[in-house]
Amino acid sequence: MIESSSSKQDILKHLLRKRQAAAKELAQTLEISPQATRRHLKDLEIDGLIERQKSRSKMGRPEYIYQLSRQGRDRFPNGYGEFAVSFLDTLAQTVGEEQLNTVLRKQWERKAGEYQQRIGTGNLQERVAKLLELRQAEGYMAELHLMRPNSYVLAEHHCAISDVAESYPSVCGHELEMFAAILPDCKIERTHWINNGEHRCGYLIELI
Repeated sequence: MIESSSSKQDILKHLLRKRQAAAKELAQTLEISPQATRRHLKDLEIDGLIERQKSRSKMGRPEYIYQLSRQGRDRFPNGYGEFAVSFLDTLAQTVGEEQLNTVLRKQWERKAGEYQQRIGTGNLQERVAKLLELRQAEGYMAELHLMRPNSYVLAEHHCAISDVAESYPSVCGHELEMFAAILPDCKIERTHWINNGEHRCGYLIELI
């Protein structure tokens, strides 16, 4: 029973990272038997945690592609959630949108200071490795990819503030500014954005 639960969680995590996958890919990657994989997928679909659609392949037996449902994404830790959105709604009604944006900017400036203190100094590899640890600790399913010397992509497959970002997308801009502040010798660019319907947020970090 424990093994079954663990395998299902592994499937959900894989779909969170890759966005979509066929049963064969899941079985091979996670080293689960094809029979067990199909059984887990059926259970997860019944529970409303995943969705499936037919692949575009026209040859042979129809193959299904699986992805997380909204309910499935909500299974992963979210550091803020509905309370934060409700609080920001109330704050916007009380002080106005302009003042709210000022408050949000100051919050990210404070967070940038905390990050910078914990990341410290060092070469870029050391600093982005510490940044990765901080993001993972806050609930972001983050990965770091080396593109070439002194050039990295920080990929975040799960947004810990997704509810807030959906209602107040300006926080994503402040987040980008925060990365630029804590890595002042780098060029920071957004490569992917969950709010645009992509399956992850991505940031290119390059030493200037």
